[in-house]
Amino acid sequence: MANERASLPRFAAVGAGRMGRGIAIAFAYAGHRISLIDLRPRSDEAWQRLRDEAKAEIEASLAGLAQLGVIDAQQIQSIAARVDFVSAAEAPQALAVAELVFEGVPETLEAKREAFEHLNRHCRDDAILTSTTSSILVTQLAALVRLPERFLNMHWLNPAYVIPVVELSCHPATDAAVLARTKALMEAIGKLPVVCGASPGYIVPRLQALVMNEAARMIEEGAATAEEIDKATRYGLGLRFAALGVVEFIDFGGCDILHHASREMSASIDKGRYTAPAIVDRMVEEGRLGLKSGSGFYDYEGRDIAAYRRDVLSRTLGELKHAGLWRAPADETLS
Repeated sequence: MANERASLPRFAAVGAGRMGRGIAIAFAYAGHRISLIDLRPRSDEAWQRLRDEAKAEIEASLAGLAQLGVIDAQQIQSIAARVDFVSAAEAPQALAVAELVFEGVPETLEAKREAFEHLNRHCRDDAILTSTTSSILVTQLAALVRLPERFLNMHWLNPAYVIPVVELSCHPATDAAVLARTKALMEAIGKLPVVCGASPGYIVPRLQALVMNEAARMIEEGAATAEEIDKATRYGLGLRFAALGVVEFIDFGGCDILHHASREMSASIDKGRYTAPAIVDRMVEEGRLGLKSGSGFYDYEGRDIAAYRRDVLSRTLGELKHAGLWRAPADETLS
């Protein structure tokens, strides 16, 4: 029995839907076996149908990577074979040995409650339990977990096997050692964990919802077409924020620039949407304008500012070249 358990995967994704399959690919791609677990009791025929569907989707996703030259076509089957498909009847054994478990069942508290009843019953005491929920606060779900100090939310960005960022949302009782262990495990498979508190929307969804709603509003108002907005965001907004983080961008341009722009747009467009938060007004009053004043959201004391500016330029040029938009200088004067 011990040998049999030792041969089972260290990782488990509970819920065999789109998110569970994406997580399974991420671990399999990194060389790990992972259990993809379905907790719903099904007939043999229904289970086989779900299993075939999940297997086909995983192989198709890997085939897409092969078509783009990311992997060799002959690697598809060996990577896909690292995913163990586990039925409800087999779930207790797989859960009993997993050290990191991802709950990814439908987004209702009742579905989460049922899933965590299984996890509470079958997972070992030192297993790290996470929920991939995009809408339910970690503080709400922690109450469903036995030994909640080992629990946190982990929000993946689709496609889960491509986007490096995973957002880790902790509740007050999350053990610091558990968070550190989770970050280390995710970094080991090539992910970039970022930590946030128990706040609706995590980081990325909260920011992107504002941008997407404003884009839709601009189309509604006739301010610009969908095509022009997408061109502007891909090669203007998106390119700049790919080179600099959002907060870094505030400091780089100057907190006073954001302060004045917010004041103008709150008066001309919508006060509720564009009024700057109190922290921006306070930083301007204190003279903490960012790079040009030596401190802002970041502290630039003792930093080689010239080298930092070159680094930012290098990052931006890299994005331009990747987009195919960088042009060499003209060889002769044209006019």
